[in-house]
Amino acid sequence: MKDQRASTVENSITALRKALNEAQAVVIGAGAGLSISAGFTISGPRFYEYFQDFADAYGFQDMYSGGFYPFTTLEEYWAYWSRYIELNRYRPAECPVYEELWELVKGKDYFVITTNVDHQFQKAGFDRRRLFYMQGDYGLWQCSVPCHQKTYDNEALVHEMVRSQTHLRIPSRLIPRCPRCGKPMSMNLRIDSSFVEDEGWHAASQRYGEFLRQHMHKRILFLELGVGLNTPGIIKYPFWQMTAQNSKAIYACINKTEALCPEELAKQAICIQQDIGLVLAQL
Repeated sequence: MKDQRASTVENSITALRKALNEAQAVVIGAGAGLSISAGFTISGPRFYEYFQDFADAYGFQDMYSGGFYPFTTLEEYWAYWSRYIELNRYRPAECPVYEELWELVKGKDYFVITTNVDHQFQKAGFDRRRLFYMQGDYGLWQCSVPCHQKTYDNEALVHEMVRSQTHLRIPSRLIPRCPRCGKPMSMNLRIDSSFVEDEGWHAASQRYGEFLRQHMHKRILFLELGVGLNTPGIIKYPFWQMTAQNSKAIYACINKTEALCPEELAKQAICIQQDIGLVLAQL
């Protein structure tokens, strides 16, 4: 006898396949769960494989905590962050989840808004002009003050930092400093009010807004992937609101633990509580 929950998931996947086929436009909203499904876990075996020495020296037990650790020196700070960036921004994903998503939407009129900062969409083939990295990019630095609204690519220096670090420190000569004021650089991540929204960020924001305006009355699929409840105001709540305002719209949510929607949207919603990679493979 078939498990009832499995049958429900199969029916939901069938409904999502139909919604994808019929959609005139697809808006993808991606959160951390999508990258976790692709293998970018920040705790457990993967953390200890790459950061056992930091765990032994400083006591934190996952990469997220390490990002907020009050390192005494910039040499220590950048030893940790360069290793983190190289691992989570420049190395390939373990599972082809982003590539599978690309295969599903590459023939569609689509746009992506994401709180992820690991740049996996572009690596998988998505058009950079259809991407809005709302919260920043591990591959960018900014002035820590900031004295100006500009970001800087960090790949070459990150690799050199990783190659050159010893005893959990990088050489002092590699500490990145602002080319204008000389203050230390920082990550271009939306952690506080110092986050730099550069020209590229504003251009992407405008393209996203224009895409929504052009398709607001069409058969649009709002496809939410791995978005939790930490920052629901960026993707989840706007997706609910835009679906409610358009009777032709469909809201679809795939989340391993938090696949939900308001009762008022039930007739326009497809909620699948399952690993994103497994669902995309079946689609």
